[in-house]
Amino acid sequence: MKVVELKDVYKDYSLGKVNVPALKGVSLEINEGDFLSVAGPSGSGKTTLLNLIGCIDRPTRGDLKITGQNLESLRDRELTELRHRTLGFIFQTFNLIPVLNIYENVEFPLLLGKRKQPRKEEREWIDHIIDEVGLGDRKKHRPNELSGGQRQRVAIARALVTRPQIVLADEPTANLDSATSERIIDLMKKINQEQRTTFIFSTHDPMIVDMVDQVIRLHDGKILSGGGA
Repeated sequence: MKVVELKDVYKDYSLGKVNVPALKGVSLEINEGDFLSVAGPSGSGKTTLLNLIGCIDRPTRGDLKITGQNLESLRDRELTELRHRTLGFIFQTFNLIPVLNIYENVEFPLLLGKRKQPRKEEREWIDHIIDEVGLGDRKKHRPNELSGGQRQRVAIARALVTRPQIVLADEPTANLDSATSERIIDLMKKINQEQRTTFIFSTHDPMIVDMVDQVIRLHDGKILSGGGA
């Protein structure tokens, strides 16, 4: 099953009066259960590609489908619902909520629906995923009481808690030591294999590059190899 399809996608940005092309005719297919990385130098279009797949931005032209839905036909509210239902995000900047503790930050995506509190099995999953990222003894700590690496681990747990179909991870190990990085990647690979979750990384970490099944290489907004479309 294809979960991401791009066909001849272009993305341009306006910088004052200058038009800056970020993606140039990208065609790409990603299947359910893929565990892959997007590679390329700065300015190659990696972040733009992740933003398009993450429904944070829209293509200038071309077709983009996420789990079979053409994004061009969706209103902003429908895009928000698609993001919440289908996608998990791991940002370099963490984007944690300062007034919430670790448990509450991880729990938060589950509260964006109509329910005021997670079900029993969801609460157990929250505890499990926090333990898996090595923060079981810090659940009541707030972000300002954590190191950068610990905040990154909270962000990773939050991205995984909804059991999304697709996880988009922008340099997920950038703030982690090598032992913690290996533990986190092993956890992601386990979830990938057991739940058929699709993982799309943007990273320079050779450990991740060695563990992924496919590398999509970008240069100057074009795919050099690994697109599969």
